[in-house]
Amino acid sequence: MGKRTPIYAQHVQSNAKIVDFAGWDMPLHYGSQLEEHHLVRRKAGMFDVSHMGVVDLHGKELQTYLRHLLANNIDRLTDGKALYTCMLNEKGGVIDDLIVYKVNDEFFRLVINAGTREKDIAWMRKQLGSFAVDIKERTDLAIIAVQGPEVKDKLEQFLPPNISPAVLLDLKPFHFVMLGDWFIARTGYTGEDGFEIILPITDAPQCWQAMEKAGIAPCGLGSRDTLRLEAGMNLYGSDMDETVTPYESNLGWTVILDPADRQFIGRAALEKQKQEGVKQRLVGLVLDGPGVIRNHQKIAIKDDGAGEVTSGGYSPTLEKSIALARVPVEIGNNCFVEIRGKQIPATVVKPPFVRNGKQVY
Repeated sequence: MGKRTPIYAQHVQSNAKIVDFAGWDMPLHYGSQLEEHHLVRRKAGMFDVSHMGVVDLHGKELQTYLRHLLANNIDRLTDGKALYTCMLNEKGGVIDDLIVYKVNDEFFRLVINAGTREKDIAWMRKQLGSFAVDIKERTDLAIIAVQGPEVKDKLEQFLPPNISPAVLLDLKPFHFVMLGDWFIARTGYTGEDGFEIILPITDAPQCWQAMEKAGIAPCGLGSRDTLRLEAGMNLYGSDMDETVTPYESNLGWTVILDPADRQFIGRAALEKQKQEGVKQRLVGLVLDGPGVIRNHQKIAIKDDGAGEVTSGGYSPTLEKSIALARVPVEIGNNCFVEIRGKQIPATVVKPPFVRNGKQVY
């Protein structure tokens, strides 16, 4: 038996197919992964993502510490704003990708991946040195993501009476508010508008039930994966890990080298890689022939050079197979995917594939 979120009983009651994910018993789907995908694209869906880690950091030297720890520059943050970033090792490899939220100069919140939470926290503690910073994992909190074009019209039906829907509608993407014990950010992992709500575990079951009563469909990890793939969003452990850098993972935009004196972990390795020339990059693929692209399938480029699929699958929105793949920088516009011994042609595109329910590549 794995770890269970505070909403586990609701998943069982809704006849979810439960699977192991990073040591947690999580819902894969509630009957139809395909239907759940379409509901998020067209209406509204909710995800229990309480398996992810919430880490609160406090201290007078916190900002100096985070400038050193993270590849993106937290100086770009104002109170109430969030930032997507990578946390790197000395070789520039990605220890984790995460979102950092600035509450104030001495209080930041990080949301980290479920499969890396122990490793991440150990790394953060190791980098503390003499910094006057307190690191606290918030195991008393749950996370519910509610996503889709109809979410904003349903806010009043599931929010507690003390939270005004207008406050959330005024939030810009990657901004958040703290309303009592509830922390609500306009962020997500689907390519749709929506919110991620961090709340006490004691409030989570009631919030989930209120969302379901409002007509928001429970969705599992299966549709979350196809939605994020269509949105061109990386999955840690598939599209990047400690063996590759952000420059090789379509995440160069999260590396901020200015100012030159900000010596974040991994900076020297990234500067060297840029100077010598990045050899590989992460691209999007759209299959032009029959079949479905799967993880780890080989990529051929006119029989000269090769790559590998990092995330592949069927796109319910586009009704064709798509993928993210790590390939040589000079790949061009076309390649072949090796599927069951055959080389199937594919078009190289720049992710994302879908945004707000529409094809965008």
